[in-house]
Amino acid sequence: MGTIFKRFAVVFLVASFILVFSGAQAMAQAQKPKILRPCNQCHALDEKLLRGTLGGISVKAETLSVNTGVMWTVKFDDNTKLLGWDTPIGKLPREKEIAISYTEKNGEFYAKSISVKQPAKLPPDKVVNTDFVAERVEKRDALIVDSRPAVRFYEGAIPGAINIFDADFDKHIDKLPKDKNTMIIFYCAGPT
Repeated sequence: MGTIFKRFAVVFLVASFILVFSGAQAMAQAQKPKILRPCNQCHALDEKLLRGTLGGISVKAETLSVNTGVMWTVKFDDNTKLLGWDTPIGKLPREKEIAISYTEKNGEFYAKSISVKQPAKLPPDKVVNTDFVAERVEKRDALIVDSRPAVRFYEGAIPGAINIFDADFDKHIDKLPKDKNTMIIFYCAGPT
């Protein structure tokens, strides 16, 4: 009788551990952000989408990681639709903005589709070239605003630029000139 009780106790403890561990893992997954902060300026949270930047891809392992403030690992296969991208999935550049529609099976995420953010289309009169910006920097007659995250700003920025990360823009309006006629030039990591 004692041996049966011990075996039952061991099985019960192992089962309890598995339930607690899987429950904690599920809670951790539920608390992970599914949308990167800058993305939520234009997009609402959708529980079946991961929206952020590409961390990396392993074509051989058929997995990719997406940064939503934390890294998510997502599996893909030949049935995964790639939207807005004409070359193979392995050619997607790191930090490219993507949205992944997924399903979840046994705690793993499988991409149904991967949408690649297209470059912004601006009217030609709103786009400036590097010569124009260099002249403004030299003459100091414009405010240059780097809208990338601070870590990127400190890696290197246009001389004289200030940093206002686009996701925090509303918190830093006081950094903008009071004179509404002052030219302001915003730049980021590229067309998005």
